[in-house]
Amino acid sequence: MKVIFLSVSRINRIEGRGIYPDLMRKFRDEGWDVYIVSPVERQFGQPTALKQVDGVHVLNVKTLNIQKTNVLEKGLATILLESQYKAAIKKYLSDINFDLILYATPPITLNSVISYLKQKNQNAVSYLLLKDIFPQNAVDLGMFKQSSLLYKYFRRKEEQLYRRSDYIGCMSPANVKFLLKHNKFVSADRVEVAPNSLEVVAHPIVENRTQVREKFGLPADRPIFIYGGNLGKPQGIPFLIECLEANANRQDCHFVVVGNGTEYSKLKTWSEKANYQNITILSRLPKEDYDLLVQSCDVGLIFLDHRFTIPNYPSRLLSYIEYKMPIIAATDPNTDVGTIAQENGYGYWCESNDVEAFTNCVNKFVNDKHSIVEMGENGYKYLLANYRIENTYDVVVEHINK
Repeated sequence: MKVIFLSVSRINRIEGRGIYPDLMRKFRDEGWDVYIVSPVERQFGQPTALKQVDGVHVLNVKTLNIQKTNVLEKGLATILLESQYKAAIKKYLSDINFDLILYATPPITLNSVISYLKQKNQNAVSYLLLKDIFPQNAVDLGMFKQSSLLYKYFRRKEEQLYRRSDYIGCMSPANVKFLLKHNKFVSADRVEVAPNSLEVVAHPIVENRTQVREKFGLPADRPIFIYGGNLGKPQGIPFLIECLEANANRQDCHFVVVGNGTEYSKLKTWSEKANYQNITILSRLPKEDYDLLVQSCDVGLIFLDHRFTIPNYPSRLLSYIEYKMPIIAATDPNTDVGTIAQENGYGYWCESNDVEAFTNCVNKFVNDKHSIVEMGENGYKYLLANYRIENTYDVVVEHINK
């Protein structure tokens, strides 16, 4: 069996950890012949090339810069990606017959690539892993209006993508509900939950938490609340700053924010000016260091902008509960990431426009430190039952021989 995976994420090999490398390793280990199509941006100065690494085939396609660039180049790069991928696949993979065509959003602009692959492989199943609902998320954040030509262009692309997909795997039940409500032409039997998932490692917990905390200049005698990941518009950084300010003079806990993104400089500037002693702001760390840091903390934080009408489901949840950490999810009321955590006893939820509610969630953990351990165990059990890489793999491959 052969699978082709189209990704906008830069993938050079699959031995690193992440929701896509983990899934591709699972396909490989189950005996699939795996082909990955991934961008190599112009900033790296490399040509389009097909290579074999880690037991899979990786077709890196030269593109414009997609990450860490200006809005204009990113937009142009996203639009050109379709023709660049199609040309590269025709040149390097035209003699390969695929059984499964797998792809994820973002972007929503690979319609002609999927059409080409489906025409060439008429018995193949096309499967969309829906990780991003665009362009509605851009409308929610005020990037453009629903009445604009830009929205109408991308909305048409989105609808085409859904029509061309035999099956659509969503991150959570709320995602399924949203997709079906706003796309009446999509039948319910084509949509299911295919969650963000990971390959669970045998012994993820570090033994010397104190030593790791010392490395990062963190206190050893109090609970540490950590936010790790992207720091951009979707995360609602102004509200994050409000929450930190409201808890800035506490002596019974510490806050760590680590990551990068378009709003990082705003957060860093605020932190340096305020100079609070119980708040630490770190730029993005290497994966190994980040994992060590997360494991040495106590409670994971998730923030989402309150304006969202789409139900996001951040994958950073996985690293928290893998390391047996409960969470606080401060989000819009439409996502179910917080309510699922609360209902299953591994976290608390509040709306991301209520600073007092966030502080109350912090107080619950600080006032009952035993609950941190208990709820962390609950989260790990939920991960094992629902968010292992086997869960997503089994959902997808179930459709192959129907």
